Amino acid sequence: MTEELWYKNAVIYSLDVDSFMDSNGDGIGDFDGLMQRLDYLYALGIDTIWLAPFQPTPDKDNGYDVSDYYGVDPRYGSSGDFVAFMHQARKRGMRVIIDLVINHTSDQHRWYQSARSSPDSEYRDWYVWSKDRPSNWDQGMVFPGVQDATWTYDEKAEAYYFHRFYDHQPDLNMDNPKVRAEVRRIVGYWLELGIAGFRVDAVPFMIESKCCNAQQGQLHFEYLTELRKFIQWRSGSAIMLGEANVTPKDTKPYFEGGGGENGIHMMFNFWVNQHLFYALATADLKPLQQALKATRNIPQRAQWAHFLRNHDELDLGRLSEEQRQAVFERFGPEPRMQLYDRGIRRRLAPMLGDRRHIELAYSLMFSLPGTPVLRYGDEIGMGDDLSLAERRAVRTPMQWADEPQGGFSMSPDTLNPVISDGLYGYPIVNAEAQRREPDSLLNWTSRMIRLRRECPEIGNGAWSLIPTGCPEVLAMRYDWQGNTLITVHNFDDRPHEVRLSPGDTGDDRLVDLISDRFHESKSGRYFIPIGTFGYHWFRVGGVNYSARNLIAL
Repeated sequence: MTEELWYKNAVIYSLDVDSFMDSNGDGIGDFDGLMQRLDYLYALGIDTIWLAPFQPTPDKDNGYDVSDYYGVDPRYGSSGDFVAFMHQARKRGMRVIIDLVINHTSDQHRWYQSARSSPDSEYRDWYVWSKDRPSNWDQGMVFPGVQDATWTYDEKAEAYYFHRFYDHQPDLNMDNPKVRAEVRRIVGYWLELGIAGFRVDAVPFMIESKCCNAQQGQLHFEYLTELRKFIQWRSGSAIMLGEANVTPKDTKPYFEGGGGENGIHMMFNFWVNQHLFYALATADLKPLQQALKATRNIPQRAQWAHFLRNHDELDLGRLSEEQRQAVFERFGPEPRMQLYDRGIRRRLAPMLGDRRHIELAYSLMFSLPGTPVLRYGDEIGMGDDLSLAERRAVRTPMQWADEPQGGFSMSPDTLNPVISDGLYGYPIVNAEAQRREPDSLLNWTSRMIRLRRECPEIGNGAWSLIPTGCPEVLAMRYDWQGNTLITVHNFDDRPHEVRLSPGDTGDDRLVDLISDRFHESKSGRYFIPIGTFGYHWFRVGGVNYSARNLIAL
């Protein structure tokens, strides 16, 4: 695997600086605290860290309302602290990607303050204005029930401005070449500080025309190509990981960009994610199998990013009403657990409950065709705080130890409260206790991360679904550079015996990479027992990597 394609075999860890580790006792995580915990991430097996927004912000939307793209919010430290963090990450062989939030700014950004001050401001056309209220002023909200409109009147500007998200987040006018040039300067600045790429926020909204005429809604995929060319010119191996919750038939131009050239490198596979949770809720695998097939054909250098939970709600908006209700009933039956009538605002562990079910979910995620993304705290089974508003329920501080404030901070008051009571409180769920327990979820997760990184077939190879004889059991085969890997997952709460016929592999032995047991067959058919929510990863025959391939991994 070449250096430029490092992202195909990466394991990404998503975290919020403000919720990870507080070093100075002010109740807010910071870069010094994050540096103190890099060895924890290194031991876990993480090779890529994805940082949520940490630039200066009024913090009305968890930092996604940026007021200065060229700095670090003083609560988290200084730009020098960020540089020191990057140095320490590089020493451990870890890459860092950061959020690129360029669909909108904070209304406190100096660009917007200038734009609203006068029609003659040089920044006026950096945003989207209408003298009269557009007819669609109350349509297209991202947060229905929380947002009232997408066009809001600014008395100082004496005009309506467009905001796809909250009214304190005016959208940038990406059709303005000066805005796109500024975006390139922002990207170049952070690349110079050593980051390995960007998680690009709200990609479909970022590239759409946002004007009051017939062109509104037109998607400009050439903007992705333009940005990719710049990134590749400045740093040949840096990548873009896009947030684009679109249907499979709409994914192609995001990867290919405009004019048949390259677009975004990676995208989160929301389509598979939603059907995966339906499968976890019902053991009905057909929609998941169809989702995998529907998202199969992407360019060779492109990659899906697979995840279970992230910093937002579990979005179920792409499921049918019947499917969505089945997931609600199983994982979010109470109204307080739901959000916007389409999602669930819970962490994975309290949703699934059963340790076996959690292991099944993560084993599957690590073995899906693409790159796995793990959310901070899920490796120890952290819970949620449903007393907090909206998505804050899943953004509570990391639980490090059975100490005051879970070892996160010395302050009695934290930005979000630490979970202290119940089954998921820090006295029971914390990293320090699990580090010392050989069979803890933390140590299990670390072993699975190492296993995933030892199986580059998943990130690079061709895959197929193979029959099992059990409708509740999913089996996948990967082939890459003469090696074959087979993964098997039982979604049922009952054990089964599955029948596997991997096809022509040139070998008669399946080696279980988790238990080191093996199965032999002269006929090419294997009968494999699999327990409740069980899983197996099989290498077909012996390992056939050359020394060159091993070094590349």
